[in-house]
This record gives sequence, C-alpha cells and structure tokens, in this order.
Amino acid sequence: MRVSLLAAATALVIGTTGAALAAPNLVVNGSFENPTPGTGLTGWTIGGVDLQGYPPVAIYYGAAQPYPNGAFGEAVPHNNAPTNSPDAVGDRAAYFVTDLANNQSLTQLVHLMPGIYQIGFSAYAPLNGYNNTGDATFQGIVASLSLANYSVHGGVAQTWHTYGGATTIASEGDYLVQFVFNTNHVPSADVVIDQVYIIAGNPPIGVPEPATLALFGLGLAGLGLARRRR
Repeated sequence: MRVSLLAAATALVIGTTGAALAAPNLVVNGSFENPTPGTGLTGWTIGGVDLQGYPPVAIYYGAAQPYPNGAFGEAVPHNNAPTNSPDAVGDRAAYFVTDLANNQSLTQLVHLMPGIYQIGFSAYAPLNGYNNTGDATFQGIVASLSLANYSVHGGVAQTWHTYGGATTIASEGDYLVQFVFNTNHVPSADVVIDQVYIIAGNPPIGVPEPATLALFGLGLAGLGLARRRR
C-alpha cells in the first residue's frame, strides 16, 4: 500500500510536468535550427540597414570558424542559462555581428489569443566582439513587450543570460517578436541569441501546478496513514 501510494503521487507530478513541457512554442524557428541558405533564417525577416554586409546568420555552437558558420573564430558554447523554452538548445544560434548597423533586425509576427503567456529569449556576448573598441546596442521584444534594451559593453562577456517573464494578452491579434541591433564603429561588439519562445499558460513551464502539488501532498499524507496502520 505504501509503495503504490507514493508511486501514484510521483507519477502524477511527473505526468503533469511532462504535459506542461510539451506546450508548443508559438515562435516559428525560435531556436534558429532551420536557416534558409542565402536569405537568412526560416520564419524570420531581416530588416534595417547594414553598411558592412554582414546580415544575421545561424552559426553553429562550438564552431571556431569564420562567419557565417562561427563567431569569427570564437567557439560559442551552448546556451546554459535557465529558460522556459520548450525547444532544445540545438546546434545553432542567431548571430548579429556587422560593425555598421542602423536598426538591423530579425522580426516575425505571432498570432495570439487572449490569455497569459510565458515569453523570453537568451543572449550572449562573444569575447572577441566584446573586446572591440566600438560598442553595440541591442533590444529584444517578445509578444510586443520589450524584455531587454542594453549596451553590450555594459554587460558581461561569454555568459548566457535569459530575459523572460509572463504577459497577459487582452485581445486577439498579431504580436511583434523582434531583435534590433545597432553599431557605428569598426570594429564593434556583437550578440548571439537563442531559444526565443512564447508559450501559452502560467505558472512557468516545468513547474507543477498548485492543484498537482496538492494532490501530491495527499499522496504523501496517505503514505503516512499507511505507515501508522502498519
């Protein structure tokens, strides 16, 4: 009796958490695993002005290779920052690197219904760009909400950071997902991003809902009763 109660409670929590983790990412190609050769990245539109000729690309993790496959010889590590993205980190990430950019961007629109959504993305500053004399500014907008707007030199190099949270969508419509990169000095800092996500629901993905935790508690209470009966 004791074993069956504990097993049932444990299975309930794992099952519910697994179901939550299966929630789909509403951002198309949010982990940049599907680049379109010669035109950019599947699902994303490249915008803005690039006077140097280095559009955003999907580089490979761990590749000490030149652009467009790597970060100009620096091997970028896989994203290891905590994230609620349902997508695996994969093999690629998006790379902003041009030294002369006026609102260079990656953009897509996501159609959302009213409700609560988890949103976010992760970003990284390669050291070779961070050490350049020119700075860069970067803005990340998800579900039309600005999650980050910063100077690259104002942060830390070679460290993945996740910017995220929850937002309430009041009305059905198309909502903006956009990353904007600006530089004006040769050479300048650069930015890598990955695991962009919009997921319906709250609380955060991977955390059992309160009702589930309550049922788990009942299972443990039953386990205590079984012990006393023995």
